[in-house]
Amino acid sequence: MYETMTVCLDDDIGAQLAELAHATSQTKSNLIIEALKQYLFVNVWQTEAIREGIRQADAGELIAHEDIREKWVNNGDRRIFDS
Repeated sequence: MYETMTVCLDDDIGAQLAELAHATSQTKSNLIIEALKQYLFVNVWQTEAIREGIRQADAGELIAHEDIREKWVNNGDRRIFDS
């Protein structure tokens, strides 16, 4: 099932979209759907991770700075601690 939506694009984006659609033999609609899928994949994941981090912090589920530092150093990545 599809939902019809109207989107207003500025002239530059519209021209780039039309050019890409022509070059790839795809419809502008398909390109927009693919771009939205990629955008949502990244941003939904990130938003959920941030919410989970806030939930953990509110619940007091924190890791001490020294524990993080020790783990990082023990894994061989000293770059952020060598200053």
